[in-house]
Amino acid sequence: MDKKIDYGFEKINKEQDSGRLFYKLIKIMEKLRSDEGCLWDIEQTHQSIKKNLIEEAYEAVESIESNNYSGLKEELGDILLQVVFHSQIGVEDNEFDINEVLISVINKLIRRHPHVFGDKKVSSSSEVLANWEDIKKKERKKSTKNTSIFANIPKILPALHYAFEIQNRASRLGFDWNNASGVIEKIKEELNELNAELKTGNNKGLSDELGDLLFSIVNLSRHLNIDSEKSLRDTCKKFISRFDYMEKHAQEHNMDFPKLPLEEKDKLWEIAKKIYD
Repeated sequence: MDKKIDYGFEKINKEQDSGRLFYKLIKIMEKLRSDEGCLWDIEQTHQSIKKNLIEEAYEAVESIESNNYSGLKEELGDILLQVVFHSQIGVEDNEFDINEVLISVINKLIRRHPHVFGDKKVSSSSEVLANWEDIKKKERKKSTKNTSIFANIPKILPALHYAFEIQNRASRLGFDWNNASGVIEKIKEELNELNAELKTGNNKGLSDELGDLLFSIVNLSRHLNIDSEKSLRDTCKKFISRFDYMEKHAQEHNMDFPKLPLEEKDKLWEIAKKIYD
């Protein structure tokens, strides 16, 4: 008779050792993927659940932005679940296990913080970042022929975040504007080039110039220490609140909102702006 696996399902509480709780989570996932487990969990692969990791990360960020730390606690748990899920699949496919995941990140943290775990001396956070990039460049030389500073930026990142990471890394190597005013002048230049391209009707040229303009705007947000991704999301939320108010106001006053002249919509918009500033 096969020995019954101890999945460690005894009663849990907050005071338990975190290592024991982590072990319990690993064993729960092992159970879910076993012959005695859940049919849906058993069917999953790295490919089928990859989008979940992204979605859970976004939900965690949303909790942070709304200062919902009770929600953040739950969302971080969901992210941890994805790590354990992929690791269990890795075990079954003879790729890697959770210990290798932990060892990888532990070694990386120690290796990239020689000013904490070694004898490297630094005097500012900018030195820390510059040293971090130097260490990463040496790591890339060992692991791949691509030693570009941009090599390991995930291309799946949202475009604004992707642009920020590119600019931020270039800045660490000294390729950057001295201040925000230089970036503002660059934005004006890009806007003029976009206007010039409008006259040609060349869609490819328009797309290129619009991309340059957006790239420069992200650069400005970086110099102003403003998260462009959050800034745009906040504006989207504000727009939705204002637009919803306009539709509701029109409905309450027996107006057919879609058929209202643009001038009337603009008047409603100005009212909504005062409410949702």
